[in-house]
Amino acid sequence: MAGSNFTEVTLFSLSGFADHPELQVSLFLVSLFIYLFTVWGNLGLIVLIRVDSQLHTPMYFFLSNLAFIDIFYSSTVTPKALVSLQSKQKCISFVGCFVQMYFFVGLVCSECFLLGSMAYDRYAAICNPLLYPVVMSRKACSWLGVMPYAVGFTNSLVSVCVISSLSFCDSSINHFFCDTTALLALSCVDTFSAELVIFVLAGFTLLSSLLIIAVTYIAIISAILRIQSAASRQKAFSTCASHLTGVTVFYGSLIFTYLQPDNTSSLTQAQVASVFYTVVIPALNPLIYSLRNKDVKIALLRIMHRTVFL
Repeated sequence: MAGSNFTEVTLFSLSGFADHPELQVSLFLVSLFIYLFTVWGNLGLIVLIRVDSQLHTPMYFFLSNLAFIDIFYSSTVTPKALVSLQSKQKCISFVGCFVQMYFFVGLVCSECFLLGSMAYDRYAAICNPLLYPVVMSRKACSWLGVMPYAVGFTNSLVSVCVISSLSFCDSSINHFFCDTTALLALSCVDTFSAELVIFVLAGFTLLSSLLIIAVTYIAIISAILRIQSAASRQKAFSTCASHLTGVTVFYGSLIFTYLQPDNTSSLTQAQVASVFYTVVIPALNPLIYSLRNKDVKIALLRIMHRTVFL
């Protein structure tokens, strides 16, 4: 019996937040506003980096990739969630569910390793400023930009293969999108092996990328503390402040959601945390990386000035 299908599931229903119908209109409006802000904020950041030659540096190359990921991983989840909030038929096909999971997990894992690439870029700029153009050559930037996607989507493929091979005895997903933890809770068979694989993959992604960030920042802080000028130290710290803020918020919500051995027992907590990193964080990143960034603000003023006086 353990190896056979108990139910041939062709559709899943997304029942996340269905217990609070009085909140659905408010959730729809707030989520729609944040999603539109996410798309336009990140798209504006990409366009600004593209059109201003002063921002054609490795740091902004990685920042534009981060904005690209934020647009698409938010778009993987939020539009479907918005439709579900305003529809009586809150369904998603079996194939559509796992396609959504594939792109969502792949993009989130890619962002983890991209944040590691951004940390390495800051390390090269602060600890080896004279060798920075050589260390962060076009070829090096290409590799550091491509590898996060390669590792992230390989991780995602394994996760999707493991979970889609399970038998499901229920089709009601207690979540607003096809998340790994929510789907594991629907399985009719023993999910210990699948949970172990997901836990190992999540642990590898989070801990290895965090280790890269931690090691680079230990070296960065050590180098900054050796700088004699207080003004130079402050400038060096300010170039890292935005990245550290983004890392803290992003990893904090992911660790809370996924690095728990028994994820299926805390799906309500997972839903709340998921709203934060699927809807809120992609909207925060343009603010974190632009309002605190002098170069971005100068570039924006330069573009506005050029547009007004054309």
